[in-house]
Formats: sequence, structure tokens, C-alpha cells
Amino acid sequence: MENYRNGADDGNDLDSIDFDALVRNLQDLVNGKETLMPLFDFQEKRRSGSKLLKISLSGVVIVDGAYALHSTLRSLLDIRVAVVGGVHFSLLSKVRHDIGDSCSLDYLIDSIFPLFRKHIEPDLHHAQIRINNSFVSSFREPYYKLKCKSESPDGHTTYSFDQSKAETENYIEMYLRPPFASEEAKINDWIKVRQSGIKYYLSLGDQRIVDKNFIIRPKAEFEVGRTTLGGLLALGYNVVVSYKRASTSVNNGQILMVMENIDTLNETFLVLRGTSRKVIEVEASRLGIKGPWITKSYLEMILESKGVPRVNTPPPLSSTLLTGSQERTIAAPRAIRLSTTIAPKPEDVTQPWTRSPTKSDMDPVVTWKFISDSSAFRGNLQLAPLPDSYDLDRGLLLSVQAIQALLENKGFPVIVGIGGPSGSGKTSLAQKMANIVGCEVISLESYYKCEQVKDFKYDEFNSLDLSLLSKNINDLRNCHKAKVPCFDFENCSRNGFKELQVSEDCGVVIFEGVYALHPDIRKSLDLWIAVVGGVHSHLIARVQRDKSRVGCFISQDEIMTTVFPMFQQHIEPHLVHAHLKIRNDFDPVLSPESSLFVLKSNKQVTYQDILKVLDTGKVCSSVQNFIDIYLRLPGAPLNGQLSESECIRVRICEGRFALLIREPLREGNFIIQPKVDFDISVTTVAGLLKLGYQAVAYIEASALIYQDKKILIEVDHLQAAPNPYLQIKGTNKDVVATAASTLSLDGSYTTKSYLQIILKGLPAFEKNSSGIHKQQAARLQELVEFIQSQAGNLSSESSPNKGITSTECIIEDLQSRIKKLERWNTVNLVFWTFLLSALVGYSLYQRKRH
Repeated sequence: MENYRNGADDGNDLDSIDFDALVRNLQDLVNGKETLMPLFDFQEKRRSGSKLLKISLSGVVIVDGAYALHSTLRSLLDIRVAVVGGVHFSLLSKVRHDIGDSCSLDYLIDSIFPLFRKHIEPDLHHAQIRINNSFVSSFREPYYKLKCKSESPDGHTTYSFDQSKAETENYIEMYLRPPFASEEAKINDWIKVRQSGIKYYLSLGDQRIVDKNFIIRPKAEFEVGRTTLGGLLALGYNVVVSYKRASTSVNNGQILMVMENIDTLNETFLVLRGTSRKVIEVEASRLGIKGPWITKSYLEMILESKGVPRVNTPPPLSSTLLTGSQERTIAAPRAIRLSTTIAPKPEDVTQPWTRSPTKSDMDPVVTWKFISDSSAFRGNLQLAPLPDSYDLDRGLLLSVQAIQALLENKGFPVIVGIGGPSGSGKTSLAQKMANIVGCEVISLESYYKCEQVKDFKYDEFNSLDLSLLSKNINDLRNCHKAKVPCFDFENCSRNGFKELQVSEDCGVVIFEGVYALHPDIRKSLDLWIAVVGGVHSHLIARVQRDKSRVGCFISQDEIMTTVFPMFQQHIEPHLVHAHLKIRNDFDPVLSPESSLFVLKSNKQVTYQDILKVLDTGKVCSSVQNFIDIYLRLPGAPLNGQLSESECIRVRICEGRFALLIREPLREGNFIIQPKVDFDISVTTVAGLLKLGYQAVAYIEASALIYQDKKILIEVDHLQAAPNPYLQIKGTNKDVVATAASTLSLDGSYTTKSYLQIILKGLPAFEKNSSGIHKQQAARLQELVEFIQSQAGNLSSESSPNKGITSTECIIEDLQSRIKKLERWNTVNLVFWTFLLSALVGYSLYQRKRH
């Protein structure tokens, strides 16, 4: 809706929106007509043209804006969605924290967002879907920056680019210090406001990580109205620093290169910015840009130029004290302009869903501390465990801060262990940490013993080659080259080694795996991180849901002991000792974030045609053979024909079992799949069968996979289908659609699953009672018996190690004996009743004769 402004510089003022033009555009689209949408230039503060809007293939139009649920538009909307929270709530919480409880929440809302209660909040109550967004800022998808002066110390230009392809923007950046805050207050407590034309963007504090030469920032900026800035100033916030920044940028396809001129510093800086740390390093090297790199923010540099030391990063080497004149260059905070006698209003006691949480305290600042421990590596310093657990976003930040604290206090190398159950998010966290820190991740799966993997014993601790793992850790600890094994799961064997050595440039190594926090391993590590939740928890909830649908209650503890038998006994006890405990509440099954867009077709395409849509310099190919089995609880209601959403799908590929809990969305020709595959052991599959799940379908296939950095093309040859199917997958919907059009697939798409395709294509006389091919049913039965036998071997082999029989086994044995006795008593009762009846009948018969 921002494109429908009339040019007035009134922030989110309702009168600045051209509702008439918006209503005309929507009516045209509803009537199937193309329409012209206005475009607004926020730098020039005027309309700059228009854009032709066509009817999309999906038939969906989304109106996004503060006034999108206004009464003028509501009659044209089929679905009304209201979103509150996010940084909007976070700003209110911060202001309450900064100024105390001296005013009501309504007063704060009216000061910072003066139009909210009158013109926005009433419309939100008409929404059919209400979303409270607790997500504020995250380093899950940060951006990375390398910054240097545009001129090197010898006076040469660092780099110059084609001005004809450059985009220019001018900003005014302001930093607001809270009321009552001292001049020495950390700039993390300040509020940053960036003005670009009539747009204002706000971020809370100087949230960033500095790692070596990189400045790493989260995406934590959001747009506010000009009235919000005025409201903050009226509440007593002070503009401490203000400067103009002129930016000229060029995007070369890999990174964004920006020339930034800061008027207060009278300097021009070159900034390389992107979402991949490695790509930026490679591009900087290719362009010949070598620094020297600057990790200070512009705010820090300006404060230093005024004689104020860096306040949120390590102090400079010089310890010279400031003079009085230097201290006075920063304006003193003004008194807050509010009466302390304002009583909270009654409506503040019970806040509606559209209001900020009533807590006035911000999240406490967590700092890592060290304790003395004679058993710790490299002296007697060891991190003190944090008492609380944290979500994935906060945990990611704390993990990186812990690594930095270890590097500063103990030096390199820093060796990290991330443990937790399968599917909890260990690998994802490790990769995100590695992207930020710039280090290697080693999976404990690389240390599997061949003979154990052949028997599918992934979840036993003795499946790891502990001696080789210990040797590798010791080599890394002593800065020697470590030969890390590479494991081939398809052939169940090691296929070589890769050399790894830590150095001052890369002094961190992360080990991740189910048993990474086992006492025999963690004693050699510096940082212990435990992760629980994720898809692991979703599977438990899914089993509970399925059981309740068939009228059977089952406890989480019973599911855990059956489906993850090794967890409670061999994994969970070690997680409680972690320095950092992370609960991964993010549910990828129910969230379309980071999903794959898939187009599927059975049209025949040649190998040469496939290569035309891939980057020939980055293409790689592989072959995968897999078997999918579908597990379902009998008695659960069927929605017509058997479908994936009613089943738990297990894929057997390259000697591994993987759980695929997918509930894909379908939009037009696209299948939108969340990435939720995770490895499991044979005991988990056997546990599901033990809980009553039945194998109801079987698919065997071979896949030819071709991929570059943008898309993946998969050619699947299904045994039960006459023709192969082509799938194009990618995270960018437009790229996938373009590739499919290049291959002339338009008009041949299908959104059916392979299960639906195969079941529909089978003749009736070839189906068994379950609806699958008789030959497939026989193979499925063989596979189920094999899984059950493997799980039986595992349980029988692991029982002697326990030393004693568990209470649950004793109870089960007693229950079994009681049932046998009850059956025997029933048989005896029937037998004696029959015998006595015969005797009585015989005696009566004899009496009648006599």
C-alpha cells in the first residue's frame, strides 16, 4: 500500500493513502482485467510512474499495509489477516524498560504510534486470522560485511566500478540515547533511526558480531513513521550522533559493492556485502581488494573522533584517559518529559491480543563467565554453564559469543561439541555457526565403524571409532594435521580421509552428532552445546496425534522409550551438563520457511536439454536408488484414497533410513515442500511398528540427479510406473519456473504424489487387499520382517550391557504371565463346566430310565 501514497510526508497518516486508486485496481483484478498500479519514489517524495498488474496464475492478490484491513477495503477482501508483534512490540517493551513505569501503556502507544489505537487497532479485530509474531531479530540469515577505506594507505584507490550501473541513495542516520542513560552507556542500548526520503527505519541497538575481519549483522530493521521519531524525542530520548551517508552501490550477481561517504568523518569507504561469508572472501580476492579491513562501526569511529572510546567492542591498546573537554562534546541527556504521577489505566491490566506484552523488562543481557577447573584443557579455565535454556535464535548468538570468549581468554584452537537427538536441529545450528565463525564442521557419522553400519546400529555409542576420534581431537588441539575419515553409506565403508588443521585464521572446529556430549568425548572439548526439539519432537507429537485419532492415549515417555530407545538411557543424561542448552521450537513441518518449490512432469526430456538450463561450470550429477515405505495406524480415518499426509514415510537410501514427514502445500502447478528429512536408526522404524503402525505402501525407484548452485533436476524411474518423472526443485520460485519453461514442460505438470500416481495406475486384479501391487506387498513384508529382526538383535545384544532388567520389562513380563494364567483359568473353567454339565445330565438320564 506504500505505493498509494499521495506524496505527503506524514508517515502512516491515513489521509496520505489514495484509497480510491487502490479500490479501482482491486476491482479491475476481481473482474479479470489488467490494471495500472502507481509507483512511488520515496527519495523524491512523489509518484514516479506506474506498473502493469496482470492476473497471476494462482489467482491470488495480497494487499499489504498498515491500513490493509480498513473498512474501505474489507468488502473486497476474501481473507483478512492481522499481524501484530515483532519489532513493534519489542520497541514498546524497550521504551517501558528505559523510562520505567511512570506512564501507562496506552500513553506510550499514543506517543510512539499515535495512529495505531485510533485508525489501525480497531480494524485488526475484524481479521479472520490473527498472528502474534514473537520473532524479532535473528542471526539465522545474517549478512556479512567487509569494510575498508576507498583509498589504501599509499594513496591508491582500492577499487572502482562502472558508475553507469550504480544506484545512489542518501541517508541521514541518527542514534538516540535513552532517557537517564549516562554518557558511558553502551551503544547497544541506543536506538538507531535511518531516514531515506520520507521513509524512516528503526533498529534496536547496534546488534552485530565482529569476527576477524567481518562485521556480521542480523536483519533487524523495520519501517516506522516520522511520528514515531517525534514520539521518542518527546519521551526524552536524545539524538547523540547524527550524520549523512551517501551510498553508491553495484550488484555483480555475487555480492553488493558499496561506496559510502560519511560526512562527519569526511571519508569514503568500500563495503562488500552479501549473505555468504565464503563468497565475499572469494570475490574480494578475485577483485584484488586486500583491505586493511575495518571492523568498527561508523558510530564508533565518530565517537572516537570526538574523543570517546569504543563502548561495545574491546578497548584500544592506548589507556590514555579522556579530558574534560572531550567528555563534554557529547550532549547530556535531558530529563524525561512525563509526570511520574500518571496512574495506569484500567485497560492496561488486561491487554487485548493487539497490545505489547505487559512486561517492562527487556531480555536480560547474558554474559559468559569462566570458572576454575583443574580437569579443564589448557589451564584451569572453563566456561560456566548457563542456567537457562534458550530458543534457536538466541542460542545461535550465545554460541558465537561463547566461541569469541574462549578465543580471547584461552586462544585457539576452540573445539565445540553439539549434541542432541536426531532431528533436533544440531546440523542446522552447526552450519549456521560455521558460516558466522568461518570454520569446519565434522559430523560424528564420519567415525562410524563399518561392521556396525552394516547392521544398522547407528544409534549405539560403540558404533563410533572412539580411538580415531580422540586422536583427531588431540591432533587439532596441538595444531597438527588431523586425518578426518570420510564415510560412504552406500557401501558401508570408509572411502578416504581429508586433512584438517587449525590455524590463527581458522582456529575453531565444530563436532556435531548424537553422542557429541558423551563423557568420553566432551572431556576433550571446550564448549558443550545441547539441542532438543525440532523434527524429533514433531515425530513424538505426530504419533500422539495418530494414536488419539484411533481412540488410544499414549504418553510421551512411552513413545520415547519405544521409538528412541537409546535416547533416555544413553543421550539425555549427558545433555544436562551442557554449557548452553537450546530448545529448537521452530517447526519446519508446519512452516513454509526455506521450502523447496517443485515442478513435476512426466514429459520426456533429453540429457542435453537438461544441461542447457544448468550452469555448465557448476553442474554435478549423481545417482540414487531408494525405497519408500509408508506407515499408517489402522483405524485412522481416510480422506478418500490413501495419501502421504496420512502416513509417515521412511526412505531407505544409500544404506540409511531417513524419515520424511512432509505435508506439502500445492499452489497452482507448484508443490511447496518443507525440508524436514532426518536420519533415523532401524530401531526407530521398528519402534513405530511396535506402536501399531502398519506398512501400507512400497515404492522402489532410481533417481538421476543434476544440479548447480540454483536448481536441482531429478529424473525418477519408478518401478511401478511406465515412464520416468522429472522434478525441478529450487528455493527461488521464478528460477524453477523459468527452467521448466525452457524445457517446454508447460501444460504437463502434475501435483500428485508418487503414491497417488502408482495406486491410481494399478489394475484392480493386480492389487491386494491393502491396495498395492501383490509383488510390492511381498517385498514390503520381507522388508518389515527384516526391520523387526534387526531391532530384535539390537535389543537382545544391548540387554546384557544393562546389567539389570528394567522395571518396565518386569511389569511387561508379569502382565504377560497374568494374561496366560487368565487364559488357562478360562479354559479350565469351560472344561470343568462342560464336564460337570455332562455328569449331571448323565445322572438325570439314568434316573429317568429307572
